[in-house]
Formats: sequence, C-alpha cells, structure tokens
Amino acid sequence: MMLAFISLVAGLWSGLLRIGVPLPALAPDLATSHGPLMIGGFLGTLISLERAVALGRPWAYGAPLLAGIGTALGLLSGPGHLAPIVVTAGSLLFVASSLDVMRRQFTDFTTTMALGAASWAIGNGLWSLGRPVFELVVWWMAFPLLTILGERLELSRVIRPPKIAQRTFAFLVAVEIAGAGIVSLSPALGSRILGLTFVAFAAWLSAFDVVKRTIKTQGLTRYIAACLLTGYVWLGVSGALWLWLGAVRVGPLYDAVLHTFFVGFVFSMIFGHAPIILPAVLRVEIKYRVVFYLPLALLHLALVLRVIGDLAPHGELRVCGGVLNAVAVVLFFATMAIGAAASRR
Repeated sequence: MMLAFISLVAGLWSGLLRIGVPLPALAPDLATSHGPLMIGGFLGTLISLERAVALGRPWAYGAPLLAGIGTALGLLSGPGHLAPIVVTAGSLLFVASSLDVMRRQFTDFTTTMALGAASWAIGNGLWSLGRPVFELVVWWMAFPLLTILGERLELSRVIRPPKIAQRTFAFLVAVEIAGAGIVSLSPALGSRILGLTFVAFAAWLSAFDVVKRTIKTQGLTRYIAACLLTGYVWLGVSGALWLWLGAVRVGPLYDAVLHTFFVGFVFSMIFGHAPIILPAVLRVEIKYRVVFYLPLALLHLALVLRVIGDLAPHGELRVCGGVLNAVAVVLFFATMAIGAAASRR
C-alpha cells in the first residue's frame, strides 16, 4: 500500500511537471514517467492488492509487490528496461490470480475482470518492448475499464438486467478489446471503435447499474452512487471526444481524451470505492462524512476547466485545471484519513 501511495504522489508531481508547473524534477526524467506511475505504480498495485486480499493466497501478493517495486526502480534509475520488465512480471502474476478467481467462480463478471488484468499485462509487455505510447495506452485504459465494469456487472445482478442487456455487455467487451488491438494497425479506426464502446458502456451502466436505486438513499451509499454516476458521464465524454477527434497522439486534445477517462471516470470510481476497499485492505473503518463530497466536486470542476483549456486551447486554464485535479486527489485522501480518525473516536 505504501508503494502505491508513493507512486500516486510521484505521479501527481510528474503530471504537474508535464503541464508546465515549475517544480523541481525529483527523479530522473520524472515528467515522462506520469503514465507508468499512475497506471502501474498506483492503479496496478492497488487493484492487484485488493485482489490478493480477497483471494487470500500468499503468492498473489507478488503482483502488487512487483508492480510497486518496478515503479520504484523506474523512479530511482530513470528510463530503462528493468522497471518495465518487473512491472510486467507483476501484471502476469495478477493475471494468474484473476484466473484463479475464474476457476473458483466462472461467471461473466470474473471473466471481464480477468480480461482487464490481461489488458494490463499486454500494455506492460508493449511498454517493455519500447512500443509507442499511443499503442500501449489503450491497453492500460482497458485495464481499469474492464475491472470496474466487471465489478459493476456483478452488482447489477440485484436489478436483474434482461438477457439482451447481458449479451450486449459481452459484445461491447469483445469490441473494446478488438478496438485496442486495431489501434496498432489503424490508429484512426481503432480510436473511433474505442470511442464508440466508451459511449455505449456509459449508456449501459446508466441504464442497468444498481446506482439507479442507491442514488435515492442516504449517507455513504448515496455518496458512492454520486461518484459512479458522474464517472459514467465522463466515460461518455471521453468516448465522444475520441469519436470526434480520431487518432490524436500528442498535445492538448490528447490530454483531453486521456484525462476525461483517467481523471473523470477512473478517479470518480476510486473516490466511490475507496470507502469500501480501504477498510477491507487496511482493516480500519472509515466513517462517512458529508465533507467527502468536497474533493469530488473539486475534481469535476477542475476537470471541466482543464478540458475547456485543452479544447480552446488556453494554456493557463489547462494548467489551473490540472493543479486543482491534483489538489482534489490529495484532499480526498485527507478526508479518508479524517473518516478513519472519526471511526477510532
């Protein structure tokens, strides 16, 4: 867990460097390490740790350990082949733990999450081979997307979506994976296929996720539903941007496509799931507070500013949005600490 949070802090720092905030580079080529730090170091370590805790197998902890150590090696030694190889080894162990879950419970949602784990391993493999970022980032995006979709599909059984909806979900998963593969052959076509699946997944989740009911409740349950619903909106926005822009690889428009997904969608999911996942992993209770909504609101407001700055383009607005996004993430974990302290009292 400590390795994951070191990666998060370093990833936020590198992200600020990338958008032009004048900060000292505390590690070799830190500004170019933003993606690996956030995907492999933070998300990969955290998600594989959650899976290891749930699985209860000692060997499964090798996945988060290798992901965290590999990211730390990249921070200490700069770019090289060792860090990607170590992180790739961790992701392969994560695939093994996901397959073990499938062996115990073979369902559509465990299969979807296993495909997410495999997507992370494919992206890391391409990273180890030195492939262009636009080729591997689509696999890194599929990793949290399919993981989250699998979790939400499991919970959607409460409202029993019709068979046609279940088949549509499976079809969209297949199209998403195909689109990620097509990006290497035809970036424009693959990007638009992915954009279409993002919009379709956002619509599917809005229609069949259990949050349709839980948003009408109170307290922590309603807060989680608010996080998820706003995340689904950003998933649709990211898909719409990709459909409109096609194969963008650099610049402000690329920033808009990636961060509407990773900040708008993925971090909304993190904000919503953390009050459940962190207590399970750390064995501490987190008491709900209304202040939980503050970082969530700041995250979305900052992202709106950032996207406007990307599309205008307006550099100062983009930087302002990026800085406030980092502040929102730090503020969120501060509220989690306050909730944990309140529980102890």
